[in-house]
Amino acid sequence: MKFGIFAELEHPRPWVEGGEQKLFEETLQQIELADRLGIDHVWAVEHHFMEEYSHSTAPEVFLAAAAARTKRIRIGHGVRQLPIGFSHPARIAEAANTLDIISGGRLEFGTGESGSRIELEGYGVDPDTKRESWTESMEQIANMMAMDPYPGYEGKFFSMPARNVLPKPVQKPHPPLWVACSNKKTIHLAARLGLGAMSFTFLDPADAKQWIDEYYEILKTECVPIGHTVNPNVLLVTGFGVHQQQNVAMDRFLDGIRFFQFALNHYYRLGDHKPGRSDIWADYQSKRDELLKADLDPLLMRNVANSRGAIGSVDQVREHIRKFQATGVDQLVLLQQGGKNKHEHICESMELFAKEIMPEFHEGEEERQRKKMEELAPYIEKAFERKKDRRPLRLPDEDIPIFPAVDYVRGFDRSKAYLGTVHDEKAAERL
Repeated sequence: MKFGIFAELEHPRPWVEGGEQKLFEETLQQIELADRLGIDHVWAVEHHFMEEYSHSTAPEVFLAAAAARTKRIRIGHGVRQLPIGFSHPARIAEAANTLDIISGGRLEFGTGESGSRIELEGYGVDPDTKRESWTESMEQIANMMAMDPYPGYEGKFFSMPARNVLPKPVQKPHPPLWVACSNKKTIHLAARLGLGAMSFTFLDPADAKQWIDEYYEILKTECVPIGHTVNPNVLLVTGFGVHQQQNVAMDRFLDGIRFFQFALNHYYRLGDHKPGRSDIWADYQSKRDELLKADLDPLLMRNVANSRGAIGSVDQVREHIRKFQATGVDQLVLLQQGGKNKHEHICESMELFAKEIMPEFHEGEEERQRKKMEELAPYIEKAFERKKDRRPLRLPDEDIPIFPAVDYVRGFDRSKAYLGTVHDEKAAERL
């Protein structure tokens, strides 16, 4: 099994001058530590306007800083929002390819469609068509990353002429592709499209095994890849915090995962938000004791209970992870930064985890992955046979249109311009 850490950049009120800067710097320090400790992945989210819950609005910038500070840890978008309105697909492809270069080919490209009204309406995205828009954008971004040149596209949500989208990624034909999954239906979608499944729902091991088994069964029988490779992997997120003493771990980390779930519910289910004025932390504090009663919000408490197994003593966390290992999950992502969890406690927890727990689960991982890919190889080959509209990654010259320079200046004589020198003086003045 592999392990990742999750950068939500959660920043509860009350806010103080320099607080966001401190949060970003400490999170980058945690990523540097994870790199030194041998943790496999770091994942950074993309959220917009979600005060306190997540201040990670420009993950391509944040992850570039993380890449510059690290040497081996995989750099993951978990996830980029793709529905047209958040950003043009070509701009997302350009940024992702650049990040793959800066990181030396360490990018994992996870995507999603958002489920929050505050984000979707902020960018004018129609919730009824966001899945269709995501699909269109995802397929074309994969083409932009891999094809030389990109042949252009006429679609429902965007159109673009043929262009060579630059730079090209280090990983060929493109970095591993993932999609955010919040329920069983999206797990099935990931399998059908040949994408890695990123489950951000806190599952117990029994539910996780069912989801994972169904993912691999569908991938073997129904997959038609949306990209130019298949990424057969499932990751799960769990709350995390370890200490030699159980009570210390609970005191340090359990409140953070409770607030994480409370803030999530504020934006996705229950909250009325007043931009710039709502105080989610104060609201949480006022309801904290009541929230401990499961009958007031069963979903919240179930999610907290499911994530609590990775918050505890070394032995408790190890046993919790063994249960997930038995489900066949490929990666467990540790959510350590929630609420007001302290930086020094997070670092101590990661160090203890890397020393006492992680080696057991890393042992034999390369061999497991090798055998898994050997088993899946014929199914992946059949998946590409089912993909009827495959095109060569390098287009034949005769299929590439020619685009003459466009004269936007009236009176400019193209015949008199060469080697970058303009000889029409009047036109030059107008330029």
